[in-house]
Amino acid sequence: MADSVPIATYVMVIFFIYVSHLMSTLGKPKSWTYLLPPKLPNIHLADRLSDDPIAIKLASTDFGNIVKEIPAAVLYPSSNNDIASLIKFSHSSSPPFQIAARGQGHSISGQAMARDGVVVDMKSLRNYRNGNGVKVSSAASSSMGWYADVGGEQLWADVLNATLEHGFAPVSWTDYLYLTVGGTLSNAGISGQTFQYGPQISNVYEMDVITGKGDFVTCSPEKNTELFYAVLGGLGQFGIIVRARIPLEPAPKRVKWVRMLYNDFSAFTRDQEHLISINGRKQKNAVDYLEGSLLMSQGPHPNNWRSSFFSLSDHSKIISLLTKYGILYCLEVVKFYHDDHTLASMEMEVQVLLEELSFIPGFVYEKDVLYVDFLNRVRSGEIKLQSQGLWDVPHPWLNLFVPKSRISDFNYGVFNDIILKRNITTGPILVYPMNRSKWDDRMSAIIPDEEVFYTIGFLHSSGFDDWGALDVQNKDILQFCYDSGIEVKQYLPNYKTREEWKYHFGIKWRTFQERKNQFDPKIILSPGHRIFSTND
Repeated sequence: MADSVPIATYVMVIFFIYVSHLMSTLGKPKSWTYLLPPKLPNIHLADRLSDDPIAIKLASTDFGNIVKEIPAAVLYPSSNNDIASLIKFSHSSSPPFQIAARGQGHSISGQAMARDGVVVDMKSLRNYRNGNGVKVSSAASSSMGWYADVGGEQLWADVLNATLEHGFAPVSWTDYLYLTVGGTLSNAGISGQTFQYGPQISNVYEMDVITGKGDFVTCSPEKNTELFYAVLGGLGQFGIIVRARIPLEPAPKRVKWVRMLYNDFSAFTRDQEHLISINGRKQKNAVDYLEGSLLMSQGPHPNNWRSSFFSLSDHSKIISLLTKYGILYCLEVVKFYHDDHTLASMEMEVQVLLEELSFIPGFVYEKDVLYVDFLNRVRSGEIKLQSQGLWDVPHPWLNLFVPKSRISDFNYGVFNDIILKRNITTGPILVYPMNRSKWDDRMSAIIPDEEVFYTIGFLHSSGFDDWGALDVQNKDILQFCYDSGIEVKQYLPNYKTREEWKYHFGIKWRTFQERKNQFDPKIILSPGHRIFSTND
């Protein structure tokens, strides 16, 4: 590695000197055309590359606001061909330079960065789609039904709005909709619908992908299947997603939104596990969404950033319980409905459901809201935090998958010990279960082996001078799990060494490595994860 870095840097410097020269003297394009593979266009690619300080600064940071990696340039593509040309140029260079696709930059630890390489600003493609970034179609003659062909750079919020115009919507979401389709499909895409429909990666018919060789490939479960399953949950290691075909179903109009409070963790998890066991798509007594979270007296106020759910009159009662117990567990469920004709039956189903649960009597809260407002529930909190200057701050998040068999141990050792005693929690903590059967093991995403497992999200925010204590706490949580033999898996993983990555992937490591060799043999894509190095 020590020998190759100076050469790679030298090649990049020479390349971008010529790019800068061309951008200032477009009348003399031949001055650097020999640097590109002979069949590739060059002038339009040079026009799209920038080393402007503002562009570099933006591409050097992410939502985490902890890691900073400075690229040599940023590509603002006007087409998929621009991306393919850049990758092919790198692939033909000796040594190649590294490339990272950046959507909304919502990574936490530099995963979308490329030190001394090129960051591809995927948002730029939205300016050239001519309003066709989301195309809704029906395949009535096949089992596919309604679907949307969506650019990888599109926001899920825009997918929602475009599909609702036709009365349809995807079925699996993330809590926050201002993420790109390509970004969430490169990880998994999880939320309260995952127990029933699986993650977003389980709800894809087809994709167009540009591989680490610069090849444009259409893949699906029937065509180029190895690439299809590699890319879904593949952390951007095998290709850049530029189109995904997403299945749609008729969209409901409104939702009944219910939150219940527990002081008993066993009752809380027992009720969650009971509810996710009813997970057939057509089962009337199934909930349509389920999540859980922690409320703590020293943590987020009951009226936290995720939604304004609890009224001011509720606060004193909840705070009194928090003072007594230290931690409360909040179960959140939703039932969809279409119109006033289905409202009565839905209300009855909710009442039957509540009678089966063991929440604290008198601590149940309900809302009736538009479907679109429910899905976009985090947005108002984001806007408020932005107005207060509290959004673009460090976010030392930790997201884990914990096997059901050890969730009680996790509660005692982490929630009731590390978290409660240190008294530094500064954001929501999510706790809710999923069903392994709703995931596809052929995909690259890693989850625990047990049929039921929990996602735990420590969604911290902090000041720029004090995020270190939360980072230490995250490491101590992982160390507790290791010492206790709790085989957790990180979601949105962040590891520093090859051994840690091999442990993370487990029996999938060999397959992951073989796929890398097949689709990105020169280790060009997504260097920010630090999974592979050019010395491999």
